[in-house]
This record gives sequence, structure tokens and C-alpha cells, in this order.
Amino acid sequence: MTDSVQFAGQLYPEQMAEAAEKGFKSIINNRPDLEGGPVQPTSAEIQVAAEAAGLVYVAQPVISGQITEQDVRTFAEHLNQLPKPVLVFCRSGARSNNLYQLAKQMDFLDD
Repeated sequence: MTDSVQFAGQLYPEQMAEAAEKGFKSIINNRPDLEGGPVQPTSAEIQVAAEAAGLVYVAQPVISGQITEQDVRTFAEHLNQLPKPVLVFCRSGARSNNLYQLAKQMDFLDD
């Protein structure tokens, strides 16, 4: 975690306004739709709430345990371009943190 990037477990549409109130400017969702079954909100539902709260929203679903170099490159491109600070989430936050750590190790991040 840094001042410009933080990680979280599953976020819900009703949490988007709170994220904006805490100062986040962007959200990245690394969780595929329905990974957690029908109780998991869809990316589209979260996007509507995020944009209503004034946040920039990006869906980049990544399958847990199957992170590819292209996943890392795409993640880094999003982080490099999105308004900061960015809140990144998946089921537990670990997958998102792994993407970030790999992007740092591969020197794909601007900051």
C-alpha cells in the first residue's frame, strides 16, 4: 500500500460513496463476475454506483492463481493513467496486491 494505491476485499455498490468521501478518485475491480456466486454484485452494478459517486471505475477481472504477464501490464497501465488515489479490490485484496507487487518488480509502474 502507498498513499496513491490501497487494496481491499470485495466492495459493494453501497460502499462507493464512502470510498469517494475518503478521498479515492478511482476504483479497479480485479474480481470476475459471479466468482463468489450470485451474492457477489456484478461489475456493472458497482460501476453505476462508483460513477454516481464521482469515481473513475475500471473492471479488470483476473482469475485467482492465474495471473499472467499481460494481466500485470494491463494493471500497471490502469494505475499509471487513473486519477489517484486508487482503491483496488478483489475477493480478499491479495490478488490485487499481487498484481501491484508484480508490476513494481517488473518496473511497469511510473511512480
